Amino acid sequence: MTARILIVDDVEPNVRLLEARLNAEYYDVQTAFDGPSALKAAQENCPDIILLDVMMPGMDGFEVCRRLKADSTTRHIPVVLVTALNDRRDRLTGLEAGADDFLTKPIDDVALFARVKSLTRLKLVIDELRQREASGRRLGVIEGAASRMSPLGGRIIIADDNAHQAQRIFDELSEDHRPVIEADAEKALLAARARADLVVVNATSTGFDALRLAAHIRSDDATRNLPILAIVDPVERGRMLKALELGVNDVLPRPVDPEELSARVRTLIRQKRYTDFLRNNLDQSLELAVTDPLTGLHNRRYMSGQLTALVRRAAFGGESAAALLIDIDHFKRINDTFGHGVGDEVLKEFAVRLASNIRAIDLACRYGGEEFVVIMPDTSLEVAARIAKRLQEHVAGSSFEVGDLAEPLNVTISIGVSATLDGEDNGPALLKRADDAVYEAKASGRNQVVVREA
Repeated sequence: MTARILIVDDVEPNVRLLEARLNAEYYDVQTAFDGPSALKAAQENCPDIILLDVMMPGMDGFEVCRRLKADSTTRHIPVVLVTALNDRRDRLTGLEAGADDFLTKPIDDVALFARVKSLTRLKLVIDELRQREASGRRLGVIEGAASRMSPLGGRIIIADDNAHQAQRIFDELSEDHRPVIEADAEKALLAARARADLVVVNATSTGFDALRLAAHIRSDDATRNLPILAIVDPVERGRMLKALELGVNDVLPRPVDPEELSARVRTLIRQKRYTDFLRNNLDQSLELAVTDPLTGLHNRRYMSGQLTALVRRAAFGGESAAALLIDIDHFKRINDTFGHGVGDEVLKEFAVRLASNIRAIDLACRYGGEEFVVIMPDTSLEVAARIAKRLQEHVAGSSFEVGDLAEPLNVTISIGVSATLDGEDNGPALLKRADDAVYEAKASGRNQVVVREA
């Protein structure tokens, strides 16, 4: 897994040394030697990770990090602060500035590449979600902004069999979050599956295998996107690197510093909120892409794909499938007499009645204008005809209360019914037979159901 990495340091030998080490591992390396040029390079080149030195003249690394995280075009780029001092205050300042991680000089190769790989995985996910969200915005199916993300406080699972340490973590996080302590790995995993924003795992637990728990969280469909913060013993370097390799998002050394714990938790939950926001927007765009905005039913595009799959399954030995094609009688007269606003209300009311008079397995779609289609899997022609007749009688037997009209409207529908043939058949042929049946119903006086057999 390669990545574009921007190295920022005012000391050129430091830059060249780090550049050589990353180039040897086939990373694409960019360089900058001060804060302003780093900000420009980040905006223009959009690197995957920024390795940012803290001690620089003029604009230091903390300020550069703050500006990167304040800019909507660069805030999603992971920033690793590189400092010569393994100082608690520096770490807290960096976390408050928005840093995602830290490396201490002299930089250890194994730790460097572990951090880079971990953050590259995160960046790849965010990039894909951002690209899909941007596509949704261009299509006009996504609105809103990241400023509308849910509040920061979240539900945190503390997986720790060290009762004293777990209670200290619980007490520190309780003010802003909703922590839960689980001393058993299976219970912690179940709690994470139920609903959580972060799992804090004690990597030094003796009662359960903390790394195996982290691996299970990463492999489970319900929790694979959940951030993990591992509490590690600084002397167990191999265990820390293995945790990062397994997909742990961040590590915190023992003894746990309360302020650093709070800062790292805020950073991880902020990242989760952002990726959740992108995923929700993506889900929304997919939903809107296949939904008719007026009636809330599925649209013709979605119906076509589902119909093709259903007919293909029926042709290969599955149960027969049926289709209803429904036309609202004299709909143009409603629009011409009462206006398009009333016509829209009739369409919405009919969509409600349609959805409530078919089965849960049936797929109701707006085909276009005043035409609707119902796709009915595993359904014979006789059963489809009975359902169609029930719908036709329900609509005709109960007038529509629409808007401010003094009198309710009497609305009727014509329905064509068809089912798949034995052997060869396709979706367009199925709809064509239903469409022919609708024309026959309209020609015969409307307000009726016509069944078109093969």
